[in-house]
Amino acid sequence: MALIAALQMAAGPQVQANLMEAGRLIKEAAARGAGMVVLPETFAMMGADEADKVKVAETFGNGPIQTFLSQQARKYGVWIVAGTIPIRSGDPARSYAASLMYDDKGKVVARYDKIHLFDVMLSENQEVYTESDTTVPGNNPVVVDTPFGKVGMSVCYDLRFPELYRRLSEQGAQILVIPSAFTELTGKAHWEVLLRARAIENLCYVVAPGQGGYHVSGRTTYGHSMIVDYWGRVRGVCEKGAGVVLADIDLEALEQTRKTFPVLSHRCPKDNINQGTS
Repeated sequence: MALIAALQMAAGPQVQANLMEAGRLIKEAAARGAGMVVLPETFAMMGADEADKVKVAETFGNGPIQTFLSQQARKYGVWIVAGTIPIRSGDPARSYAASLMYDDKGKVVARYDKIHLFDVMLSENQEVYTESDTTVPGNNPVVVDTPFGKVGMSVCYDLRFPELYRRLSEQGAQILVIPSAFTELTGKAHWEVLLRARAIENLCYVVAPGQGGYHVSGRTTYGHSMIVDYWGRVRGVCEKGAGVVLADIDLEALEQTRKTFPVLSHRCPKDNINQGTS
């Protein structure tokens, strides 16, 4: 078994302050035995405006945020899934929301660019989000072979699209990481039930760190970072503020369950399902 940590933050507009807080939490998780730590979405920058993140976007492979992550991985001997950081695109007004994975030597071993972008209006209080104004979507699902298991990468709004997680589990994923910054409104309604659903339907562990608190933009994020096992059981949760959630990943138990409850092998190919009308 291995320990994986989900780190919860309430990031602000100052990159250096956010990195200091991330470093404190990484240190705590490593001291408690975590071999992999997963940071929340936008852990290095949540500004007053969505465009603020583009101003601090880095070239892939070079920049203070990426240097910090590499140094932290080496310093504590842990693997890091770096939530999301803004990576420059060909569009000066938009960056990629890139989730980078570092090994314990500080080397980038994977990059996932968030596919589904949060363009919604929450009618109850007229909150409007148009992530596509400042973010270029990715298009490639990513599964990474790690010492802790095969990790399928995703980010926040991706959670609402089960077809992505089907692709990841078909590619062998045993652990799904979902760094997020869910709103208070949608989090209360859907966060836990969606996380547990993704875990159950794919017989995977889910590691879901989130932002949790009030931000200078006026946005309140839901928090409730949690780790869910392959049977849908919540193994740990941090409700609000900064914190660390730790849980054991037992791949032996997971694979035994997949053998005795072989739901993944019972999927019907699309061509075998009648497309009838009613």
